[in-house]
Amino acid sequence: MEEYSCKDCKFYLPVDVFRGICKLSKEHVGPDGPLCDKMEKIAKCRFCANYSVEKDYLGKCMGITLAYPDMIASKCADFKWYKQN
Repeated sequence: MEEYSCKDCKFYLPVDVFRGICKLSKEHVGPDGPLCDKMEKIAKCRFCANYSVEKDYLGKCMGITLAYPDMIASKCADFKWYKQN
């Protein structure tokens, strides 16, 4: 089972590498912090059916283009959830 953290939520706003802000509660949270009950998964390359892992922290989109697993893909026309939320 895949584990999720605050950085996988659409309400997480990164401030820097070590902290962020929850858009709902306005509290400071860490990117790897525990999830709350209002978590909604954001579209990222690693959640896409077109993404395949090549190395640690690197993969390919549709077998052609290099992509990072945590890259936000909300504007990608080819994004398809590999599993539903």
